[in-house]
Amino acid sequence: MAADNAVDRSAGRLARELERLAEERVDHRFKGLPPDAEGLTVGELAAQRRNLFTGGFTTPVLALSAERLEHNLALMEAYSERHGLAFAPHGKTSMAPQLFARQLERGAWGITLAVPHQVRVARAYGIERIFLANELVDAAALRWIAGELAADPSFRFICYVDSVPGVALMDAALREAGATRPVDVVVELGAGDGARTGVRTESECVEIANAVAAADTLRLVGVAGYEGEVPDATPERVRAWLGRLTALAVEFDKANRFADLDEIVVSAGGSAWFDAVADVFEEIPELSVPVLKLLRSGAYVSHDDGHYRHLTPFNRIPDEGALHPAFRLWTQVVSRPTPEQAFTNAGKRDAAYDIDLPEAQVVHRGGVDRPATGVTVTGLSDQHGWVRTGPEADLAVGDWVGLGLSHPCTSFDKWQLIPLVEADGTVTEYIRTYF
Repeated sequence: MAADNAVDRSAGRLARELERLAEERVDHRFKGLPPDAEGLTVGELAAQRRNLFTGGFTTPVLALSAERLEHNLALMEAYSERHGLAFAPHGKTSMAPQLFARQLERGAWGITLAVPHQVRVARAYGIERIFLANELVDAAALRWIAGELAADPSFRFICYVDSVPGVALMDAALREAGATRPVDVVVELGAGDGARTGVRTESECVEIANAVAAADTLRLVGVAGYEGEVPDATPERVRAWLGRLTALAVEFDKANRFADLDEIVVSAGGSAWFDAVADVFEEIPELSVPVLKLLRSGAYVSHDDGHYRHLTPFNRIPDEGALHPAFRLWTQVVSRPTPEQAFTNAGKRDAAYDIDLPEAQVVHRGGVDRPATGVTVTGLSDQHGWVRTGPEADLAVGDWVGLGLSHPCTSFDKWQLIPLVEADGTVTEYIRTYF
């Protein structure tokens, strides 16, 4: 009953904070929005249900498909349930509390984040369960975490540790802060030599676990890692590393390192190998207490038309469904200097470009969409898209071009208020981001 009450309080706080978002005033901070909406609240503008193409929006403007977003949320909810996984989607992808709320409504255990600022955003909206998929050795951040844990008994916070010096820094900061609750930690197993963070050998994992046990400001609750960093990843190599991760949990349990817990956390799972995570986690033997098998994929929420379109595990397991790319960046042709070249008004400030260039998909003219045949984005300046046009391209100054984007994480972060758009162009909501 107490747990149910905590969930209700958390949901109530989140709902109240989201209502405040609707009270924010539309002004010059939010690019792409109609100039004549200046001074309206976000809620008032949403209630007008303007059309993206005829409602006064200016280009460039990023749109998020309402139907595809809901499809993706439902698909990963069903996938997690089918495979017995708890789900803490990585919030650093969107940094959008409205999307956090939808993910939690779809059964998410909590939200994964990467740095202290992101945790502060989530806590401002009442998120009760946070998995920080990173080491945390910043004394000021730890002081704040200690305060949050002390003030809210229902707040669950877990973070990585991967070194004895890191444990010592955490312990010192928490002692100085007068922490009244221990910080839950998981030992991060590195994905291999040359990978990112994480412990390289199992013997070092034991040393770190011993250091945690000696610090009463910390509590070891499990093991975790990120299989997306496995060097030269193949299904066999990823599964082998995941086998090491689960074996580490088993060995820690045999050594009674989880004796005082009611669950053991074993966590992995980015957006490229969650099928392997599901397979290997299913093989975890029965331990001394139940295992929280925590998946952390984040890019699924919007998916994309490039990087994750190629990497998604659903390409390997099509019977389980398919994610749909939900982003489209609308930009306008502002110059057509030659028959072979055009320039649009969206560039690096507007579109993800760290992995792939945007993909021209649709041309909108006179209320009609048609395929962007013969239209190719070849480069980006700060505020311009470089476009090559073939003989078959029908592209004129003033046309709107709909671009598919690659890499959701560097798409969301360029936009503070993103229209949520239905298939007919009606804007029903505006998604606020905090980067």
